[in-house]
Amino acid sequence: MSHGRFNNPLVAALAGFKDLFRKQEFADRLTDDDRFDNKTCLVTGANSGLGFAVAVDMAKRGAKVICTCRRLQEETLQKVKALSGSENVEVRTLDLSRLDSIHAFINGMEKDKVSLDSIILNAGVALPKARKTDSGQEEMFMVNYLSNVMLCTLLLNHKIVSRNNDSTEPKARFLFISSDSHQGSSFIDYDEFGKYIDYGVNKGISHYSYYKLILNTYATELSRRLNKDGDEVDVGVNVICPGPVHSGIIKEAPFLLRKVLGAIFWVIFRSPKKAALPVVYMSISPDYEGRTNAYQHMFKHKEMDEKVYLPEEGKKLWGKSYELWDSIDPEAEILSPKL
Repeated sequence: MSHGRFNNPLVAALAGFKDLFRKQEFADRLTDDDRFDNKTCLVTGANSGLGFAVAVDMAKRGAKVICTCRRLQEETLQKVKALSGSENVEVRTLDLSRLDSIHAFINGMEKDKVSLDSIILNAGVALPKARKTDSGQEEMFMVNYLSNVMLCTLLLNHKIVSRNNDSTEPKARFLFISSDSHQGSSFIDYDEFGKYIDYGVNKGISHYSYYKLILNTYATELSRRLNKDGDEVDVGVNVICPGPVHSGIIKEAPFLLRKVLGAIFWVIFRSPKKAALPVVYMSISPDYEGRTNAYQHMFKHKEMDEKVYLPEEGKKLWGKSYELWDSIDPEAEILSPKL
C-alpha cells in the first residue's frame, strides 16, 4: 500500500526543483555575526552531505560540535577541523539502525557529562528496497523515525540536553531535518505500524515521505509535552525541510536511476554548504529563542501537513511508538514525566 505523496523518485526530484524558485523570505537573516560560542551542538549523520556542511558551519561559529557517523571516521574529524578552523570538534559512533549503538552512544555522552544546547537530527536514509535491521524493523522506518524517538528520549532522560531555569539564558533546541514531501501523505496506518513492509524502487520514495510525516507528528507532540506552561518555552522543538540538496542520499539507488538522479542533483539542486544555512539559522538564531513547533521550508515559514497538528494523532503516535520500542528493546524507556 502506498502512503506517501510520490510513487516515482524522478517526479519527487522535479518537485524539489520547483521549490528552488519559491521566495525565501528569511534568506538574509543569518549573518557572520550569529555565533554559538561556548555552546555544544550535536549533528547526527555528519560524515557527508548536509550533516557535514552543518557541522563545519557550526564549528566556524564557535560551537563545540559533536558529529556522529555510523562508523568512527577520523577523516571526517580532520576535514571538519580543517574547513572550520576549529579544534573544538569530535566524532562519535552512532548507528541508528542498531539498538546497541544507540545505547552505547548515550552511555558515552552521559559518562563524559556532555550538555547539549542544540540537537540537529539530520541522519537518515533513502533506500531503493526494504531492508531488515537486527531488531526486525524495516531500516528506513527505524533510522528515519523510531531511532529518533529513542535518541530524543534518552538524551532528555539522561540529562544530556541542557536545561536551565534562567529566563535570560537561551534554551536548548531540537531541530528535526525533514522533507516537504511529507505533505499529502496519508494518515498513519497503525495496523501496519512498525511491521516489516517490503517495497521496491518506486515505493521507496513513498515510504520516505510517509515516514517524514510520522517524524513531524512526533516532533509536534514532543513540543507539546516539553512545553506545557502556556507561553513559556522550556525546550524548542522545530522542524525544517532544507530543500533539494545535492547529497549522497541516493547512493544505494540502482545504477541507472542513481546516474539520472545524480545528474539532476548536480545540475539543479543546491550544494550542502548552501542548504546548511537555514538549518544553522533555526539552530542558533535569536529569532528562534522562545519559539517551538515551527516549520521552515528552506528560508520560508510554512505549515506542515494539517494531520501533523492533530492532538489525537500525536497522542496515539506517542503511545504506539513507545509500545513498539518496548517490544523490541529490553532497555526501552519512556520520556520521564518529571521533565
